[in-house]
Amino acid sequence: MTGTRAGPPSMAGGIWAAPGRLNLIGEHTDYNDGFVLPFALAQCTTVTMRPLPGVRRWSVSSTRCDGRVEFTLADLRPGGVTGWAAYVAGVVWALTDAGYDVPGADLAIDSDVPLGAGLSSSAALECAVLSALCDLDGLDIAVSERPKLAQRAENDYVGMPCGVMDQTASTLCREGHVLFLDCRSLAIEHIPCDLRAAGLAILVIDSRVRHQHVDNEYAARRRSCEQAAELLGVVALRDVDDLEAAMSKLRDPVMRRRVRHVVTENARVLDASDRLRAHRITEIGPLLTASHASLRDDYEVSVAEIDLAVAVALDQGAYGARMTGGGFGGCVLALVDASMATEVSSAVADAFRRQGYANPATFVATPSAGAHRLS
Repeated sequence: MTGTRAGPPSMAGGIWAAPGRLNLIGEHTDYNDGFVLPFALAQCTTVTMRPLPGVRRWSVSSTRCDGRVEFTLADLRPGGVTGWAAYVAGVVWALTDAGYDVPGADLAIDSDVPLGAGLSSSAALECAVLSALCDLDGLDIAVSERPKLAQRAENDYVGMPCGVMDQTASTLCREGHVLFLDCRSLAIEHIPCDLRAAGLAILVIDSRVRHQHVDNEYAARRRSCEQAAELLGVVALRDVDDLEAAMSKLRDPVMRRRVRHVVTENARVLDASDRLRAHRITEIGPLLTASHASLRDDYEVSVAEIDLAVAVALDQGAYGARMTGGGFGGCVLALVDASMATEVSSAVADAFRRQGYANPATFVATPSAGAHRLS
């Protein structure tokens, strides 16, 4: 494709923000062409950007990292830039590879999205940078097309085989809504979710156990799902319509568990979406808890700290609780009465202290807007 401009590039620069995301339900279904139900967080990554006219060089700094990283056109190849700056270089690479002429720029990054917590800090960075470059350079790219570009930066430049959910949520979510996303067709629906009016809160419990998706386990599970789909003769596990029959065709017990998780998780997303459309928010609680059991036992991506947080939240009266994100650490979300959020947080912290775990961080998640310009 050949890129075009919607207008002349801006010489003034500006500030753009893109949020992290919380996946309410639908974990590990996005790369199986499945269904997911995320929403954008209030926590954002911001990019302050000014153009460098006539220069094909990009200079990046971050409040979270020492030093400054610079790269040029020669570095715009997978592996050319590594570390956190690879997410920035990957976006520039995806744009130039798609035929867009991206002028040089100076970028300053700030963020309050927790790192390594399963809240899509990487997608927030990619989508903030992409939004800034599109606006600053006058690139004629529809907002609906941007998630795929950001995903390509992560898949093909950084090397993380993620689906498109994170980038879609970070770009397209609306305040006060959850986003129902069909990861095959990319069709979306904004479903109202007024937690405050219902007297509810989604409490996020950060276990402080950090995961690393790029290496090992995440990619291994994706490969297992793809191999199972091939053995079952379907394009993706989303196409399995008879779970019992599918399970009987698979000899590998590990593969059977992976398939069972993906198929049942897709069903839970559809069920949860129906209940949210009917404004029966508390009724998604058992689906959240069932999702966690499936992630723990069939997909095998939980850890002791996460399981403890879920168990304590449920013991304290949460309607439902589950891990969120890729697994092996990260966060738990719990649907609770708003008046109980502090009490549940304290109970989890006490339980962690008794077990000798790191002190967890907690906050109440608010469904927020996707990527936008601040100034």
